[in-house]
Amino acid sequence: MAEDNNIVLTSQEPSLGEVRIAPEVIEIIIGIAASKVDGVYSMRGSLANSLSELFGRHSRGKGVKLEKDDSQLSVDVYAFLDYGVAVPKVAVSIQEKVRQQVLFMTGLELAEVNVHVEGVVPEQEKEEQVVDPDNLFDENNGDEA
Repeated sequence: MAEDNNIVLTSQEPSLGEVRIAPEVIEIIIGIAASKVDGVYSMRGSLANSLSELFGRHSRGKGVKLEKDDSQLSVDVYAFLDYGVAVPKVAVSIQEKVRQQVLFMTGLELAEVNVHVEGVVPEQEKEEQVVDPDNLFDENNGDEA
C-alpha cells in the first residue's frame, strides 16, 4: 500500500470531515508565489514540471522542495534573480510572500522558508531598430527604382 503523505488540514467544524492536500499542491502554490516576487527571473525548473508531476510524470528540479517533520512544514525555494536587484531584499520578499500565500490558501504555517539563489540573469540587450517614418512597412526592401 502506498504511503499517504498528504497533509491534513484541521477544521473548526470536525463534523464536516477531513481535508487532505497533496504536498505537490502546496509546492505549486509556493512556486507561483515565489515567481511573482519582483526581482525573481525564474524558478529552477518550471511550473510545467510541477503540473507534469501531478499527471504522473516525475520531474526533478522545479524550484521548490517541501519537507514535513512531525507537525512542521519547511520549504526550500530555488530561484534565479534579475541582475541588479538587492539579493537579501528579494530573498526576504520571497520568504514573506510564500509564507502569506500558503497561510491564506491552506491555513498552514511554514516553520521555515529557505531561499537558495541559484544564479543571477543579466538583462537582455535589446537591439535598437531605427524606424523610417517614410517607409513604415519596408516597402522598398532596400531597392531603389
